[in-house]
Amino acid sequence: MRKILCTLFLNVLCALSLTGCHTDRRTDTADTEKQKVELVVWGAEEDTELMNQIIQSFKAKYQNEADFSITFEVQSESHCKDALLGGLEEGADVFTFADDQLHALAAAGALDPIGNVDEIKSDTLQNAIDAASVNDKLYAYPLTADNGYFLYYNKQYISEEQVKTLDGILQAAAANGKYFTMDWSSAWYVYSFFGNTGLKVGLNDDGITNFCTWNQSDGTIRGIDVAQAMLQIAGSPGFSNRTDEEFLNGVKDGSVAAGISGVWNSVEVAKAWGENAAATKLPTYTCSGSQIQMASFSGCKLIGVNAYSEYPKWSALLAEWITNEENQRLRFEMRGQGPSNTTVADSQEIQQSPAIAALIEQSEFSQLQRIGGKFWDPVSTFAGNMAAGNPSGIDLQEQLDEMVEGISAR
Repeated sequence: MRKILCTLFLNVLCALSLTGCHTDRRTDTADTEKQKVELVVWGAEEDTELMNQIIQSFKAKYQNEADFSITFEVQSESHCKDALLGGLEEGADVFTFADDQLHALAAAGALDPIGNVDEIKSDTLQNAIDAASVNDKLYAYPLTADNGYFLYYNKQYISEEQVKTLDGILQAAAANGKYFTMDWSSAWYVYSFFGNTGLKVGLNDDGITNFCTWNQSDGTIRGIDVAQAMLQIAGSPGFSNRTDEEFLNGVKDGSVAAGISGVWNSVEVAKAWGENAAATKLPTYTCSGSQIQMASFSGCKLIGVNAYSEYPKWSALLAEWITNEENQRLRFEMRGQGPSNTTVADSQEIQQSPAIAALIEQSEFSQLQRIGGKFWDPVSTFAGNMAAGNPSGIDLQEQLDEMVEGISAR
C-alpha cells in the first residue's frame, strides 16, 4: 500500500513538474521570437542600386535577430532637411544629407548626439568629423569627404597648359566647337568667383543668418569687378551655363570639352571620354586685370538617424553599416565617391583616382560650407542675370547690393 501511495504521489509531482516545464517553454518561445523592424532610408537617386545592395547585406548580417522590412526612398541630399523638418515623426529613420544642414537638424531636435564617438573618430578623417559635429559633439555618421568640386576636361581638346586658366579653357573649347560648362543657377558653384577675392560670406554667431561683403565698392577687388568678369565669361562662345545633369549629358553627346562638377560624375565621365578623361583643380580667371584662383566650397555627406525613429537601436546599427569600411570601399567602386574612412582613403585605389586627386589639389583653395539658408536664392538670381548677359541692363552695383541684402536678411 505504501508503495502504491508513493507511486501515486510521484506521478502527481511529475505531472505538476511537466506542466510547469511546458509553461516555461511557451514563455521562452515568446521571448526569442524575432522582432519585426520596419525602417525607411532616404538617399540620392543615383545611390539606389548601391543602397539597396548595402541594405540587403545588412539584413543578411542580422537576419537571426530581427524580421526586417527596410525600404529605400529617393530624397535629394541637398533638400533632406526641409523634407525631414516638414514632419519628423513621418520622416525616414536613416537619411543621407549634406553637412551644411547639420546645425539646423541638430537645433530642431531631429538628431541626437552619437554614442560610440571614440570608435568613429579613430576610423575617420578629421575634416569629416568636424563636418559632422556641432560644438564638438558628433551628431551624424560621416559617409564621404568629397562633397566639393573641381575641373573635368577632355585632353583631346584642351592641353595641360590651357587648362590652368579659364581664358585658355574657353578659347580651346570654342576653337573645337565645344563648351566649358558651369552651373550658375547654383550658388554653390558661384562661390568660386568670390571666394579668393577678399570679399567675404559666412554665418553670423547666431548660426542662422549670414554676413556678406560681396557688394564691397572699394579695395583691390570690388564686387563690381567680379560681376564684370562673370559677364565677360558669359559672353564667350566657349561658355555654356548648364546644370550638373546637363553637363553630364554634354559629356556623353560630345558637346562639352570641360566642366566644373564633383566626384559623383567621375565614373560616367571616364566612360564617355575614356583615355582622354582628365581632372584637375579649378583654373584661375581674369578679374580686374589679375588672375584669381577660383575657390570652392567643401563638405561631406553624412548619415543621420532620426531622433523620432521607432527603432533607434536598429537605425543606428544601419547607419553604422552604411558608413563602415567595407561599404565605403564599395561606394567608391560603384559611385567613385571619396571615403571618410581613413583606411579606405589611404588605399592605393583612392590615391590613383584622378577625381579624388583633383579634389585634394583643390582643397587648398576650398572652404567648409557654413552658410545660412538665405544665401542661395539671391546668389542664383544675380548669377542668372550675369549668365544671360544682364539683359535688363540694371546697374551692376545695384544688383550686387540687392543680392547682399537678400543674403544678409534676418
